[in-house]
Amino acid sequence: MHLLKQERGFYRDTLLLMLPLILQNLVTNFMALADTFMVGALGEVELAAVSSANSLFYVVSLLIFGIQSGAGVLVAQYYGRGNTEAINRVMGMGYYVSLTFTCLVALASFLFPVQIMRVLTNNPSLWEPGADYARIAGFSYVCMAASGIYIAVQRSMENPRLGAVLLTVSGAMNIALNYMLIYGKWGAPAMGCAGAALATLISRAFEVAVVALYASRSRRLKLSVPLLLRPGRRMAADFTKYSLPVVLNEGFWSLATTLYTVIMGHMAGSTPILAAYTIAGNIDKMCAVALMAAGNTAAIIIGREIGRGSAWEQVYSKGVAMNFVCLITGVVSMGILLAVRATLLDSLIFPLIDISAGAGETAKYMLLLIALVMPLRSLNLCNVVGVFRGGGDVNYALKVDIGPLYCICVPSAALCGLVFGLGIEAVYICIVFDDIAKTVLCLPHLRGGRWINSITRSEEA
Repeated sequence: MHLLKQERGFYRDTLLLMLPLILQNLVTNFMALADTFMVGALGEVELAAVSSANSLFYVVSLLIFGIQSGAGVLVAQYYGRGNTEAINRVMGMGYYVSLTFTCLVALASFLFPVQIMRVLTNNPSLWEPGADYARIAGFSYVCMAASGIYIAVQRSMENPRLGAVLLTVSGAMNIALNYMLIYGKWGAPAMGCAGAALATLISRAFEVAVVALYASRSRRLKLSVPLLLRPGRRMAADFTKYSLPVVLNEGFWSLATTLYTVIMGHMAGSTPILAAYTIAGNIDKMCAVALMAAGNTAAIIIGREIGRGSAWEQVYSKGVAMNFVCLITGVVSMGILLAVRATLLDSLIFPLIDISAGAGETAKYMLLLIALVMPLRSLNLCNVVGVFRGGGDVNYALKVDIGPLYCICVPSAALCGLVFGLGIEAVYICIVFDDIAKTVLCLPHLRGGRWINSITRSEEA
């Protein structure tokens, strides 16, 4: 228990660092939830179609997050050293990788949307509405990458307010544009699923414009265009060494979630199952906004302490303290989700969406299982996304996050859903077992302390 005793103001400062990240996650997830409600009002088919299309873009968004997190591993420690030149180089590498990747995805989704939908689901009724959405949505992720790298760098430099404020404004814009373009309000054409994609694209383009203006005037981080354009071979090597495992981590993790969607899309009664999966996932994200915020805060704090040259014991105690913070966060979030499930689903949420009674019951079942493992998920996010990555131990974070998924959860879900025909109840138990397995692997490694590594170079190097 003595490890939980930190210097005066530590927990207060941790909470102050978390709050803007919670707001940022809340707004981002509220945008997704608004999309779900507004598209869901068109019908269960449209909702399932957008859900299938978004299973691809979910992979893209998590790969972008992986690139940002990988850059953040280096930025947080260089920020502790006060080396802004190296931070510019890291940011340049992040832009090269993320923009190249998202441009390729945008072109593929624009040129071959129907072919992509046929891979994601064997339900022909979902192909055309999903393709209408995918043609436009891909380009929004180019904008997301362009603004997201800079926001992530500022966040790792203890400035999370930029992302919180900007995403709040763009989120409000996205909701208004959704209403206008999906249903054809205020003189706009009724575009349906395509309108939801266009609304997201416009709001993401707005974020890019604001970030460009902010970056040109920021005193916290003076931009150096030569360093951005030419990061250097050594920084490229460091970025590859410490960011590639994070990108692979997020890529394989998001691919597993896409495989879950594909499994559900090929099960009997796939339309109500996918609709329920979409609804449950969005409600879960809204109730769990603090979990990812706590994990990102842990990465910032651990990286900063190592960059400053703090003693091993001090860094280790910070890791244990952040696990305590995240456990409390997970318990509170579990209570919120259970309360929403018990009071708001039937009375408020389901009446707003045109779904069947079976889809509603399936969504309630999924949310119950999600709530039961939420404290464990919070600990896992703290260690994988926060403590281990912030400490430079990106390889173990990759192993512990991916191993249970591909060795246990995805194969068992496929067998239950596609071979034995056990239904969504058994499939979803396989999905949530992932958090139980990760906890067993994370906590012993935390106690061992081998995750503490300095990964920065000196300014002379």
